Amino acid sequence: MASTAAGKQRIPKVAKVKNKAPAEVQITAEQLLREAKERELELLPPPPQQKITDVEELNDYKLRKRKTFEDNIRKNRTVISNWIKYAQWEESLKEIQRARSIYERALDVDYRNVTLWLKYAEMEMKNRQVNHARNIWDRAITTLPRVNQFWYKYTYMEEMLGNIAGSRQVFERWMEWQPEEQAWHSYINFELRYKEVDRARTIYERYILSSALQFSVRHRAFASLELFCVVFPAAVFCHCHPWELFHAVCDHVVTGRSAIRNVQFNHQCFFNVALLVLVHPDVKNWIKYARFEEKHSYFAHARKVYERAVEFFGEEHMDENLYVAFAKFEENQKEFERVRVIYKYALDRIPKQDAQNLFKNYTIFEKKFGDRRGIEEIIVSKRRFQYEEEVKANPHNYDAWFDYLRLVESDTDAETVREVYERAIANVPPIQEKRHWKRYIYLWINYALYEELEAKASTKNSGFYLSFPGRRANQASVPGVCGAHSPQEASNPSITLFSFFQFTFAKIWLLYAQFEIRQKNLPLARRALGTSIGKCPKNKLFKGYIELELQLREFDRCRKLYEKFLEFAPENCTSWIKFAELETILGDIDRARAIYELAIGQPRLDMPEVLWKSYIDFEIEQEEYEKTRNLYRRLLQRTQHVKVWISFAQFELSAGREENLSRCRQIYEEANKAMRNCEEKEERVMLLESWRNFEEEFGTETTKERIEKLMPEKIKKRRKLQAEDGSDAGWEEYYDYIFPEVTANQPNLKLLAMAKLWKKQQQESEAAEQDPDKDVDESQS
Repeated sequence: MASTAAGKQRIPKVAKVKNKAPAEVQITAEQLLREAKERELELLPPPPQQKITDVEELNDYKLRKRKTFEDNIRKNRTVISNWIKYAQWEESLKEIQRARSIYERALDVDYRNVTLWLKYAEMEMKNRQVNHARNIWDRAITTLPRVNQFWYKYTYMEEMLGNIAGSRQVFERWMEWQPEEQAWHSYINFELRYKEVDRARTIYERYILSSALQFSVRHRAFASLELFCVVFPAAVFCHCHPWELFHAVCDHVVTGRSAIRNVQFNHQCFFNVALLVLVHPDVKNWIKYARFEEKHSYFAHARKVYERAVEFFGEEHMDENLYVAFAKFEENQKEFERVRVIYKYALDRIPKQDAQNLFKNYTIFEKKFGDRRGIEEIIVSKRRFQYEEEVKANPHNYDAWFDYLRLVESDTDAETVREVYERAIANVPPIQEKRHWKRYIYLWINYALYEELEAKASTKNSGFYLSFPGRRANQASVPGVCGAHSPQEASNPSITLFSFFQFTFAKIWLLYAQFEIRQKNLPLARRALGTSIGKCPKNKLFKGYIELELQLREFDRCRKLYEKFLEFAPENCTSWIKFAELETILGDIDRARAIYELAIGQPRLDMPEVLWKSYIDFEIEQEEYEKTRNLYRRLLQRTQHVKVWISFAQFELSAGREENLSRCRQIYEEANKAMRNCEEKEERVMLLESWRNFEEEFGTETTKERIEKLMPEKIKKRRKLQAEDGSDAGWEEYYDYIFPEVTANQPNLKLLAMAKLWKKQQQESEAAEQDPDKDVDESQS
């Protein structure tokens, strides 16, 4: 039991937290770190300074330090920082030979470490060991020729030592490796620092030629890589410089050999080196070469460089920056015509979306040195590009096409205008609804008018009218819009291409007929209009055809057309009126009256009041007053409108006879009696006011008093409003008219009004009795 109890361990009890609320003062991690820094808890005291007083103690110190460095190296040989620290410590003790030995041992471990080579060479230069430094730089650029930093430091060292020839020799060795463009520019700047302009030009030429050679080799490499893949071992690829790898690819493609150590070509795995193949050299190198020549006043050489660049890149790889630089160079030389030719040549060949900067510079040039015509051409070109983008984004944006065509018509030749028109009319509306075609037909109309008025192509213009919209509809395979009805119609182009199933446009038929008339071909115009009326009759077509025959004074044809028109649309009151007016002009009164009689006898009319008014005015002009009265009586049998009564009364007043006043007054009497039961009281009030005006001008005192007695009393009333859902919507005030005969028939109305007045007086008296002081005060005041 004792052993068991001894073996057991007591587990401490966890204290229960009674208050789990957050503390009032919260401590953050930032506060803990700040307090630790303020109290300097983590700072260790500096090691004590050791003073070495004799040689033995110094040797012992060196031995211990070297043993420490060697142990660190032995533990991990690949950590280059340990080697560098070791060498720098030996260098600090002026043990240069030991430091060299350490650097050499480190290079045996990793000769591709750039930092190691740099520290090694800097040590030799710091200790003025120039030959040793040259030896290290030579070994570095031989081992790692694609590390530009070695070449830069090597050439800089030679230049600082005044060894210009040696520095130039190093640059030459560097250029053999075809380095990046910055290396070439460093070489050129080196020569310019020593006023060697001819040497700098030679370097530029070599650089440009090497770029051209690389351009050819790269394209051959890219084409050959489509047939086989170049493969590198993973270990080699990881340590191989991209440029070194790229040149190995090109060398393998051209010669079949590899120029890089430890690089193999096999087919075990695939690696796409197309990413390393540049498409073409950069344009800025040519521009720098040309500016170099311009800076040194060799203008002919600069122009030749630009011309060679344009020829080298050709039309496949055109760059706007090259042409902008070329144009600015010519502008500085005051060769404005050359500048204009360069800009136009580039704008005609470079895609518009890639030539924004080019166009901007061309605009600035024309504003500075061009005339008004040149500036307008620039603006037109810019607008044309904008319209091209709009119609490309939405080919069915016909408003953009209209603006584009208007611009093209004002500035370009006929062939260009025709080309744009053809592109525009090729965008047929995709839906067979007339509202989608209303804008489209104006493209054809404008096209035809342009050919007739501007291009003077009347024969071709006739074909345009005949081919709308049949050609486009057939091309777009839109059934039901247009097409021939039968093989017999197909033999006649004017019938075939103008046959519509669902909808048509009268404007096209009328314009075609007018065109044929301008060409003095009246039979074709009549045939077209007759065909249109026969196949797709419309009011506008009839009106246009009738107007044409009226201008030609073919009245018999006009009568026949009106007859056909009225058979097609007998409810059209305007057509009846125009037909009757034509007969009136021709002097056939009976025929005109018969037409009016037929018109008012139609069961359905769109504007009957206009027709009756025209008929009445016609009879008044013929001074047929009895027939006019009969017309008014017939009209009143159909309608009791107040305006008809007033017009009838005014007619009697203006009839010009002695009994006209009595007739007019009699008509007013009849109208008043007829309208007593009218629900619209405002119409009766209008009639009475017209009657009162008549009596004031022509009546006596008795008639005036009589009409005043007939005038109603205007009162204000309220009525309850209801919303759509049946709920109350408040009250509305309105005016009502109470006529004298209504008051006489209802005597209780006057008694009711007196009762309301008495009740109001009673309420006022009660209020006065309840507050007498108020009345006294008000009376005193």
